[in-house]
Amino acid sequence: MRIVIVGDGKVGVTLTQRLSSEGHDLVIIDRNPSVLGKSVTQYDVIGILGNGASLKTLQEAEVGKSDLLIAATSADEVNLLCCITARKLGVKRSIARVRNPEYTEQLALLKEDLGLSMTINPDLAAAMEILNLIHFPAAIKRETFARGKAEIIELKLQKDNILCGRYLRELTHLTKCQVLVCAVERGENLEIPSGDFQLRAGDNIYVTGSFRDLASFVQKLNFLDHRIRNVMLIGGSRIAFYLAKILLSEGYRVKILEIDSQQCEKLAADIPDAQIIHGDGTQMDILAAEEIENTDAFVTLTDLDEVNIVLSMFAKRIGVYKVITKINRMEYTDLAAQMEVESIVSPKNIVCNDIVRYIRALDHTSQGSVLALHRLVREKVEALEFSVTPNTHHLETPLKNLKIKSGVLLACIHRRGRIIIPNGSDVLRQGDSVVVVTTADRIFYNLNDIFE
Repeated sequence: MRIVIVGDGKVGVTLTQRLSSEGHDLVIIDRNPSVLGKSVTQYDVIGILGNGASLKTLQEAEVGKSDLLIAATSADEVNLLCCITARKLGVKRSIARVRNPEYTEQLALLKEDLGLSMTINPDLAAAMEILNLIHFPAAIKRETFARGKAEIIELKLQKDNILCGRYLRELTHLTKCQVLVCAVERGENLEIPSGDFQLRAGDNIYVTGSFRDLASFVQKLNFLDHRIRNVMLIGGSRIAFYLAKILLSEGYRVKILEIDSQQCEKLAADIPDAQIIHGDGTQMDILAAEEIENTDAFVTLTDLDEVNIVLSMFAKRIGVYKVITKINRMEYTDLAAQMEVESIVSPKNIVCNDIVRYIRALDHTSQGSVLALHRLVREKVEALEFSVTPNTHHLETPLKNLKIKSGVLLACIHRRGRIIIPNGSDVLRQGDSVVVVTTADRIFYNLNDIFE
């Protein structure tokens, strides 16, 4: 597929890396020659120096011959103008990055007129992911599938957990819950496990099932969990704005620490029910004065990953129950994990996953396209949800009789609102959706790709 990406910032670079590795023909447009040159040198892409919203630059990129334009600059208006111009030049589809909350309602009305196939908002997407973690605080990470009916959560096994030393085939008998461990991270090693896999203390396990079964699983196995009531946000960013509005509407108490006085005034006007504190949230004495030790959830949202990591370490050390850390540079995730900074949210990776899912689904709808795509285990594992169509192979055949590629796990089946943790006697039926887990270096465009 020929794809034009306008903007070589955080989102643009991540998209370039992902889409280039999947074999797409990429054209990158950016005004910064050094940034553009780095992408051209590092990846097999064409680079065009210029303004991606100008007619001349888009013509030079031959956008009219492209399958998709992705406008991901830092300016919403530039992105929208890119998409409008590209549509006039004949591009088939376009995606715009739009972050300003004031544009949300307008985009819903004007999406078709603007020629947009999709809009992405990294800040809102990050806020929703943080909200999911606050709703289910025992989870280090939480991803949803099947319109919210199925989930995958990450949990850490402490040495006193009953699962330590147990084999996965014993899981259902021990817990009486319909759940499945679909991935295990042990130090630097990753496993897509079978029933013969033995769990150990310190393992990070990824468990799939319905929300009800997962909640029961967490409760029965004594994973620490308690209800969150007070949330402290460090940094008054757009993510903080989106998150605070939703939390307040659900009855949480929200406190935001922001160093910029003008931003404090704006936040106070936009979200009057939140407690806005004008102060440097990176200073320990200010955090102490704001009673950080009494907060239930602590979320670091500054623009500096290093600051977010250090603040999260401090919050963990003094005993804050739920700590969530925003990180943009994914090379820091291994370091953060070593420092026991566990719940990490990356805005750019969330939206990149959404875009990759959309691209993989194009032209594959007849064979069971990708409905959802999430990356787990620090980007090492993909969990994909596929639709089951009349063209899906092996319908109504017991799973025990199917030859599925090695390293691929069928995690759950969604059938008419019911979540099925599959066994050998279960079958795939038209209308189902299926969650598949595999390593991230394997690319599946449709459900038939998982069969030998």
